[in-house]
Amino acid sequence: MEQTNQSFLATEKVGKLMRKYAIPCIISLLVGALYNIVDQIFIANATYLGSYGNAANTVVFPLTVIALAIAVMIGDGCCAFVSLNLGRKEPQDATRSVGNSVILTIVSSLILCAVYLIFSDQIITMFGGTVNAETFAHSKEYFFYITLGIPFYMFGQAMNPIIRADGNPKFAMISTLAGAVANIILDPIMIFIFKWGMMGAAVATVIGQIITAVLAIWYLLHTKTIRLTKTDFSLKIDIVSRTLTLGVCSFLSQISLVAAMAAINNMIRKYGALDAIFGQEQFAQIPMAVVGIVMKFFQIVISIVVGMAAGCIPIVGYNMGAGHNERVKSLFSRLLTAEACVGAVAFIIVEFFPQQLINIFGAANESIYYTEFAVKAFRTYLCMVILACINKAAFIFLQAMGKAAASTMLSLIREIVFGVGLALLLPLFWGLDGVLYSMPVSDVLTFIVSVIVILMTYRQLSGTRTKKSNIE
Repeated sequence: MEQTNQSFLATEKVGKLMRKYAIPCIISLLVGALYNIVDQIFIANATYLGSYGNAANTVVFPLTVIALAIAVMIGDGCCAFVSLNLGRKEPQDATRSVGNSVILTIVSSLILCAVYLIFSDQIITMFGGTVNAETFAHSKEYFFYITLGIPFYMFGQAMNPIIRADGNPKFAMISTLAGAVANIILDPIMIFIFKWGMMGAAVATVIGQIITAVLAIWYLLHTKTIRLTKTDFSLKIDIVSRTLTLGVCSFLSQISLVAAMAAINNMIRKYGALDAIFGQEQFAQIPMAVVGIVMKFFQIVISIVVGMAAGCIPIVGYNMGAGHNERVKSLFSRLLTAEACVGAVAFIIVEFFPQQLINIFGAANESIYYTEFAVKAFRTYLCMVILACINKAAFIFLQAMGKAAASTMLSLIREIVFGVGLALLLPLFWGLDGVLYSMPVSDVLTFIVSVIVILMTYRQLSGTRTKKSNIE
């Protein structure tokens, strides 16, 4: 394997490297996010599905995130591990990590698919699908077909960061984009022309996921830097352990979102039933549908944020492995600034243009109660989105540096302690509004902890002299 293929990561200007790696990664994640969002947009605008279909989509969404959490733990962990080892000039462990990650992805996806199929009713109930009978029926139909595509979805998502680590972020972007374009084309055909409803939306999504997975398989047979052999696919406990340790932050950031959404969905169901308006059968699904839409917009923002940070993983890992601390420090500063700017733009949109956002998701077909609650939800739930962006960037950057413990600690604090804890606690005092307050309060409290960790990281990077390299 030619190691000079990756040496430019230690010499190329930091700003240029960020653009080269982050932009394709952002596009890849945005396109990946579009799968569920596009489904929800078409579902919302189909009058025979409406807010019931929207609510069903919200119920199933966190279940797809569980699959994503496992996939990114394997993929991001492998990406960081490969980059660190290439920087240290240790190619053998890098290729073993890729081979092991392929096997882990296939086995875990098949197990998750089986669990979903066997316990579908119980799982849908756990995530709030029993808000009313029609929502449950739509959820069950959508979930069944989405589950059939889990192995393809997980494989494509896990291989995406590995392809970036091999030095080809553009192909990673193209493979995801191809699947999403297919989904966008097929969704209106299956929902509006064939009238297949929730099944149509799910089938369109799965076909797109299959396309992405097939392209990922093709790439693994034509890698640039990493050359796989049969022996690389034999599981090595030490390689698997180190790979998953580096990916645990990505796993926690996703799986804790699932825990938070489960808490939020059940609090919405519980306290919505006590509301004068949403306690009525015909309006019971509105809060869940609306919060799902708000989370989808937030997912777009976070896709940009995570894309910037995750795109930098190969750069950070290689330079940390090579001992270029000043380059890592410069990259961290640029990343935090860029993430804050993304958060500022998102803040302006949710605070000043919430009506335009909900119109995209079929508000014209719904009652005034739907619109009023949606405007309130956007403005309240995402009022601290700037801090959320900075927090997420810090988590992933620490992961790229090989600081799995610090990264994991921050993720646990944000997503489990605050994310789940406050979602369960605040509704006791403010009812349905308490669910909306849980997000901004969590971000403020996490930011306080993040600032301390960020300052400590800067101090560490400044404490060791490194050889001069091009930083501009």
